[in-house]
Amino acid sequence: MIVQLNEIETAVNQFLDQAFSPDLSLIEWRQRLVAAGWAAPSWPEDCFGRGFTAEQTAVVDRVFKTRRIVGAAQVGPRRLAAETLLVHGSVDQKNRYLPSILTGEHSWCQLFSEPGSGSDLAGAATKAERSGDQWIVNGQKVWNTSAHHADFGILVARTDWDLPKHQGLSYFLIDMRQPGVEVRPLKQMNGHASFNEVFLTDAVVRQDDLVGGEGHGWAVATTTLSIERQGFARGRNPRATHSAPAQGRVYDEEAKELEIDNEPYTWYPQREGRPDLVFERARETGAISDAAVRQEMAKLVCLSEAAKISARFVAAHRKLGNGEVLPAGSIGKLGASVIARQAAQVHTMISGTDAMLSGSGSPMDGVIAETLISVPAISIAGGTDEIQRNIIAERVLGMPKEQRQDTGPFRDIPRNIS
Repeated sequence: MIVQLNEIETAVNQFLDQAFSPDLSLIEWRQRLVAAGWAAPSWPEDCFGRGFTAEQTAVVDRVFKTRRIVGAAQVGPRRLAAETLLVHGSVDQKNRYLPSILTGEHSWCQLFSEPGSGSDLAGAATKAERSGDQWIVNGQKVWNTSAHHADFGILVARTDWDLPKHQGLSYFLIDMRQPGVEVRPLKQMNGHASFNEVFLTDAVVRQDDLVGGEGHGWAVATTTLSIERQGFARGRNPRATHSAPAQGRVYDEEAKELEIDNEPYTWYPQREGRPDLVFERARETGAISDAAVRQEMAKLVCLSEAAKISARFVAAHRKLGNGEVLPAGSIGKLGASVIARQAAQVHTMISGTDAMLSGSGSPMDGVIAETLISVPAISIAGGTDEIQRNIIAERVLGMPKEQRQDTGPFRDIPRNIS
């Protein structure tokens, strides 16, 4: 078994020398990666990986980056589906879905939020009823990124209305290409249309696409949510493309894949407040000389650095096998929201009323204006700030849980059905 870092570097280079060709199709190349365990080396060996630690995986990543080699598919909700299946999926589900996630053959979406239950995921009313060896699903989901081109979705639906709200949920993998699934895009106030609403009418789910067992949907969903919330802390640059020269079929096909997969996320840097632009804007406008602006900039820097330190601590803590994932994800998610709002405040101070302008001649050709109207989304998506504060208070600080008015059978709980 390869464990030493220099041995890993040698092994990766030898594999690439023998297996990689820029003239391969993207799928064919990634299938070779999956078969050799290099597509996701941190995954367990029985799940197409090598069981590597974070340090060992970093060596693999560095070799791929240095040699400018195309890696496994990563963009979008694929990661949510994959990492949830790694924890809760059956052997059959892992074997059927994980390889195509890594190769990029299938794209995914997340079907959690509903018009009457956004951050209150346990209040989901989409119904799944067993019919022989399958489930029939009826209901509506909303704010579903990439649902318009997804092949599969991760779905939370209610399978028992007589149990309390958290106990009557189940978690499914659903075919998005079937007749019972209708996807409609939603136009946002910043001009983008990243999200969709999904209508499920007698949609069919196979019995063996139930994840974690009937009634265990809440436990499985919390894993997905914790992974999603950690993503807010890391941030993302969806405009970035592979640094490899566009020479060969594999690079051409990857470029097309990235164009499709990244399209819903082009505004996400603006959602995060664009703190990276603050110093540039302050210098070019002269606002750097304003003591009040500098004070708010310093606050932004402090918040950003604190978030990085917290993220490193959580990563080290998890590496040792200590602590829960869910509260860590909530801390990162809330931190990202606070940083985004502070960055928007600084941009407003720097640009003044010009921050309301868009188009040619506006600050950074409308980027600042787009930032200001996009930032509120980060305090809502993936669970509102209020939800994150509750999780942190109860699960990190050990404070008493708030009184609930939604206990008892779910069918008896008043719901927002507007």
